[in-house]
Amino acid sequence: MDSIKSLFKRYYTKELEIHSDKTVYDLFKWKKVDVFLKDHKTDKVLVDMKELEFPEHYSQNACDIIASKYFRKAGVPSETGYENSMRSIADRMVNFWCQSLKDEGIIKTEEEASIFYDEAVYTLLNQMYAPNSPQWFNTGLAQSYGIKGTKQGHFYFDEKEGKVVESSDNYSRTQASACFILSIEDKLLGPHSISEQYVTETKLFKGGSGTGTNFSRIRGKGEKLSGGGVSSGLMSFLKGLDRNAGAIKSGGTTRRAAKMVCLDVDHPEIMDFITWKAKEENKVRALGKMGYDIDIDGEAYETVSGQNSNNSIRFSDYFMKKVEDLEKKSDETIDLKGRVDSKVNKTAKVSDIWEAFNSSAWNCADPAPQFDDTFNAWHTCPAGEDGVVNADYNKINSTNPCGEYAFLDDSSCNLASINIYKFYDVNTNKFDVEGYLHVIGLTQLILEASIHWGQFPTADIARKTYLFRATGLGVANIASLFMVMGYPYDSEEARTLAAALIGTLTGYSYYVSSLMAKEVGSFAKFEINKPHMMRVIRNHARAAGVNLDFLSKAKDARFNPEFEGLNYEPIKVDHENLNREGLNYISSALKDSWVKALQSGSEAGFRNAQVSVIAPTGTISFAMDCGATSIEPFFSHIVYKKLSGGGFMTIINPVITIALKKLGYTKDQIEDILNYVLEKETVNENGFSYEKILDGKIEGAPHLKEEHLPIFDTSNRCGSGERYIAPMGHVLMVAAITPLISGAISKTVNLPKTATVEDFKKVILSSWKHGVKGITLYRDSSKAAQPLNTSLGDNNDTKLENLTYQQLLAKTRELQKGVKYSRRDKPVGIRQGTTHPAQIDDVKIYTTVNRRQNGEISEIYITTDREGTIITGLLNSLSKSISVMLQYHVAPQDIARMLRGQKYEPYGFVQKHPYIKYVSSISDLISKVIDIELGDFSRCQVKPENYNEDTIGSNTEAAVDSLTSKDGEVKTKKVDGERVYGSTCSTCSSTRMVRNGTCMVCLDCGSTTGCS
Repeated sequence: MDSIKSLFKRYYTKELEIHSDKTVYDLFKWKKVDVFLKDHKTDKVLVDMKELEFPEHYSQNACDIIASKYFRKAGVPSETGYENSMRSIADRMVNFWCQSLKDEGIIKTEEEASIFYDEAVYTLLNQMYAPNSPQWFNTGLAQSYGIKGTKQGHFYFDEKEGKVVESSDNYSRTQASACFILSIEDKLLGPHSISEQYVTETKLFKGGSGTGTNFSRIRGKGEKLSGGGVSSGLMSFLKGLDRNAGAIKSGGTTRRAAKMVCLDVDHPEIMDFITWKAKEENKVRALGKMGYDIDIDGEAYETVSGQNSNNSIRFSDYFMKKVEDLEKKSDETIDLKGRVDSKVNKTAKVSDIWEAFNSSAWNCADPAPQFDDTFNAWHTCPAGEDGVVNADYNKINSTNPCGEYAFLDDSSCNLASINIYKFYDVNTNKFDVEGYLHVIGLTQLILEASIHWGQFPTADIARKTYLFRATGLGVANIASLFMVMGYPYDSEEARTLAAALIGTLTGYSYYVSSLMAKEVGSFAKFEINKPHMMRVIRNHARAAGVNLDFLSKAKDARFNPEFEGLNYEPIKVDHENLNREGLNYISSALKDSWVKALQSGSEAGFRNAQVSVIAPTGTISFAMDCGATSIEPFFSHIVYKKLSGGGFMTIINPVITIALKKLGYTKDQIEDILNYVLEKETVNENGFSYEKILDGKIEGAPHLKEEHLPIFDTSNRCGSGERYIAPMGHVLMVAAITPLISGAISKTVNLPKTATVEDFKKVILSSWKHGVKGITLYRDSSKAAQPLNTSLGDNNDTKLENLTYQQLLAKTRELQKGVKYSRRDKPVGIRQGTTHPAQIDDVKIYTTVNRRQNGEISEIYITTDREGTIITGLLNSLSKSISVMLQYHVAPQDIARMLRGQKYEPYGFVQKHPYIKYVSSISDLISKVIDIELGDFSRCQVKPENYNEDTIGSNTEAAVDSLTSKDGEVKTKKVDGERVYGSTCSTCSSTRMVRNGTCMVCLDCGSTTGCS
């Protein structure tokens, strides 16, 4: 058997053996960049750092994100007082890991330490891997800068004392974990109680980490209490914990609290839990119609409950088999059981639960399914720490907020992801398997080092992490690899390649873990879990296509080709497909990694109970300049290249160019295709000349063959295109990878707005049948707050957040097609108008709306009783601006939309107006006045008698597009669909938030609502 020494080799830094006068940093060319970021809404400067040093190949976007998110801003012993070079951040993290491995006994010589340091620094600087965000924040601050901080209530397991002790300061050890799972018991006070949950969650949220908990142990409403009386029920406590999470988010952190709430399907309050967030979402929509801000951080969402968590239902195989039989037996039932009191037991129809679950998910994307028996069939440690197999507390009961880490309660996991595209050579068409294995080994050593010198937020988590040592290595940017290799995301070739490469990652990680175990011992609770863990390892190997006959000459049942302990048939890697595609060397590497893992692990055990997950990789994927995150497909064909002087340049996804070249298109053909994607077409209509942009679609491009179109399919429709990856394409990708990773996969299935509840049922049932552990479904427009879109009658959505400035300008001009007027028409003579009085606080506002003889609004004047004040001057300027816009025939409903929701003082409750009772500013007041003048009272708190929102009055333009014929006759058509307001980033207020796994990520600053 190999030894740990085999991992310490120079692969990328061989040059340093020849040139002893050089350091690893000399292997890169360096540049100086400025980083400037501001809030999109307020223009407040968020970051302004000069002369920062980065490797030359880093994009401005990567520099901005690393500097703004990860550079230490205070206490650094330098002229600036903050980190100003990527050298510094690489040195402090890698030096910490190196010293930790030396202390642990894994690195034994200075030569091994030097090799590890150089290789880890090189591959980090070359954007080949990245650890999760807490590492960047915390790791190495004490060792490199003497920054220790004060006690923060962290704990670690002291091996010499044989017990958990409290850390002496905040940074001598690292808090490197992003993922936590907490237990809770059915009691009000004491360890693991409901009250302690508040404290523990608060500590985690304060540090920017997420937490997941299964709350099924909490008794239901009406169950008896030991002191007499009855319980207020699970939902009352969940609402309280939700408020706590919201308060911590608004009390200082820069992102929403990340929180997973799980509930078993047999809990007596299951129906209330299933419909909880859907009902709250309906309240948000109602509040939006009353004029309240329905941005994700706005007043409407702050008013309702349940908005600070991802909710999941733990479905058993028993329940899902009844769902499967519903067509034959529609009266199937299950028992809902009280936790301590059988008097609340009741029978529920499976069809009712199933219908409510899918309807709620369709309505608001929550709850999501987690398949309990599938999770636990792949559980490496069902004996836990006490040897009681499959005891409730030794099961996998929950996941972290994003859904990728699934293990024992009161445990943690630190993550890292490999930029898998970095290992593909587009010139030779070869994937560097040897380099890939080398980096897998490096990162597993890094994750182990972070456990050895780690610290944790509770004593129980510190103990469990020490006892099991779970790590979570994954991949990013696999969509780039698919595209350059010519594989559609939704294809057998892509799924087979993904399974083979990720299976190799897991198999080789377990092999590396066994080498560490040989050197310093397996994880403390390996022996009592060995039979179960080896069964899982064998099943992984079977899914990888390994023949297990080599394990025993005897035809022991354990070594037969059938999967052990599974009641479904996992998808196996198709090695014939790999060989047919010329990827036999990847096929060999996959099999070899699992053979080594089995042979070495059976002798030495494993240092880590788990080794791999597929995390969403939001911020760190941008730090690595990935074209796509995690295993997600591309979001769009258009990408925004951030410029050093500020602003963006719109370019085509660079991977498309490489893919087209590999597909055999000529230079001129590629140029024609790229120009089509960004095409600007001069259009002349009714005397109007403007450039129309086809906003990013690729279908219809010249020269592009029909059979190649699927290669360029994305997660959503691109611009006016029709193509996108079908929902089952996402499910099958997850199903192909799941049998080859330790944990789970953070993944969302995107469905169009037109998807039905029945579509949801089919996707979820198929996911269970295919062995998916858990998945999230999201239907476009199912949340009141999501990236701004405009829905027209044909249900084609124009995603404004995907458009460049030029495209937005072209879209504006396109909406003006057929409009006669291109000049200012000043009103003359006597005009008729209406004055709206209103009082906000003690400020009286009078808004007068004047009209032309044909009824068109021509002027708006806003005055106040505050003569000679600044507010008077500002209102006069605003009046003139709006009036000029109206006289240039800008649609009044567009002006109202522009003013709507702006927030500044004075704001609040409104007096003296019959319909408007609350506004967020004077601008918001004017927006509502314009709506009223157009006959639209939908955003007013009080409606006129006999008002029907579905049949707005004949004078309205609020629900119409204005079209003018050549003879000047104004025609109107109704616009179907609702107005949806934008979800904004809580860090920089950008509206370019997109779904990433089960989380959201900002395309501008890289902030994520998840763990990575």
